[in-house]
Amino acid sequence: MGGLLSNAPLHDQKLAIERLEGRSRVGLVSVLEINNDRPTDNQEMISLARSAGCRVEFLFESKKNKVNSSFFLSRGKANELQMHCKKSCVELVIFSVPLSPIQQRNLTLFLKCRVIDRVALILDIFANRARTKEGKLQVEMAQLKYLATRLVRGWSHLERQRGGIGLRGPGETQLETDRRLIAKRVRRLNDQLVRFSDQCRNRRKSRKKKGVYNVSLVGYTNSGKSTLFNVFTKADVYAANQLFATLDTTTRRVFLEGQNYFVLSDTVGFIKDLPHTLIESFKATLSEAVNADLLIHVIDRSDCLWEQKFKDVIDVLKEVGTQNIPIINMFNKIDLIGGEPGVRHDQYGRIQDVYASAEKKSGLDQLKKAISEQKDLREKCYYPANRSIGCEAQSAEGSDYLEENYSPKRESLF
Repeated sequence: MGGLLSNAPLHDQKLAIERLEGRSRVGLVSVLEINNDRPTDNQEMISLARSAGCRVEFLFESKKNKVNSSFFLSRGKANELQMHCKKSCVELVIFSVPLSPIQQRNLTLFLKCRVIDRVALILDIFANRARTKEGKLQVEMAQLKYLATRLVRGWSHLERQRGGIGLRGPGETQLETDRRLIAKRVRRLNDQLVRFSDQCRNRRKSRKKKGVYNVSLVGYTNSGKSTLFNVFTKADVYAANQLFATLDTTTRRVFLEGQNYFVLSDTVGFIKDLPHTLIESFKATLSEAVNADLLIHVIDRSDCLWEQKFKDVIDVLKEVGTQNIPIINMFNKIDLIGGEPGVRHDQYGRIQDVYASAEKKSGLDQLKKAISEQKDLREKCYYPANRSIGCEAQSAEGSDYLEENYSPKRESLF
């Protein structure tokens, strides 16, 4: 496989991160954080690599002591990794932590194979999974922002080595041209995304005015949200046992008894340490959650780290302003641990937790019952004459909260 960037001018090459095609032989480097109580989820890193179409040949672990500015790893660990690469004949090495452009370039030369980090891997997966025009635009903008920081790597042979009159080479001019082209494209993409955001906001306002009850599925990636969505709506949203199988937000109507219904939204899954360049891709999803009347938190109960992932999702939901929105916990995939469908009620007798299996379609009647309880409660709490006014104000307040309270702190999961 070729390098991350070609040496052709930017206008002659595709403005996208090269996708990993076929079954590439890769090695994974898992960097263990010292003094961190959170267990390292190497399986998640392996699943990410497999989701991109890679065949994992080895997993190399290293403790994060003092970061080497040239190789990230210590010289001894770098030599050890080099032996693993030669022995396994890998085409690509993926680090579980972000690498600087210079570290990535030095490791590529030292290991004699492509080296990327977790950011580039997730970008590749997102580029492959985006289906709607909005999703593709969002991912392209994230790719361009990532690419802009690494242009120097593709033009290292043309860089100016020293200053002075008459010594300014063409490399600097080309880099500036490339950066300007990227900045222009990013501005154009941002304008298009603003229009998409306005359209989504208008659709939400329209539903609120009609008194439609909005329910959003949230949860960690690969917890079974899309499978549950398909069972409820009889839709054909892509669902698979892989990370980020669904990227685009989908909304469908779900009927209860009689003509009673609610609108269900399937959103992209969360994951820890998502690249900040992909934050923009989640704004529409966050808006759906912030403006929902009810959140269904789907949890993969068969995951040995489900408690930590449960806490991660709840913390971020609170940060984005959903603390006043009712939440029903749906513990999914209980069939994989030999569990039985069931419910747990809160102190008021309403269903708070549902134990079910979306794949086996067991326990889902109780989930619908829990949604009906929350829907009936909302209708009792709002006066019909003022419902549209109150809901419209709540929708505007939710969107303003998302814009005003966005901070880099959320990059831990989004």
